[in-house]
Amino acid sequence: MEVVVTASAGFCFGVKRAVELVYEKARSGGKIYTYGPIAHNDDVVRDLEKQGVTVLESREALEKLTEGTVVIRAHGVPEEIYELMEAKGLKYIDATCPFVKRIHKIVQKESADGRQIIIIGNDGHPEVEGTKGWAKTSATVIETQEQAQNFTAKQGE
Repeated sequence: MEVVVTASAGFCFGVKRAVELVYEKARSGGKIYTYGPIAHNDDVVRDLEKQGVTVLESREALEKLTEGTVVIRAHGVPEEIYELMEAKGLKYIDATCPFVKRIHKIVQKESADGRQIIIIGNDGHPEVEGTKGWAKTSATVIETQEQAQNFTAKQGE
């Protein structure tokens, strides 16, 4: 049997960039953390753990940190996570995918201008959670075709 790997196999550029940043930082030494797994790839996460990188699984774990460098995963995080790290004086590297970061800025601006934010995706997924966390008002997440068909926008939006 012949196995052919397509040109598009592997990580998207945003995840590749984030993973490379963590590996680079791990080689430079010091205590390194990622806020959540850097990507949806257990092999990469385990390999980084072998190199001393610790995954912070929750805001509470981040709140307990007093030193080290936190790398923000490719999926991004809510605005409040940046605020927490800055308030604690923690060093961090923002490895959020530039495309995701662009969406965060749009959500932040449009919600501040009073527009309703609707996100199509899986509620609870890190990228959706990160995006919701930039809305100045509550964001609606639509996960299914049925939810989309039954959705009614708020008046005036």
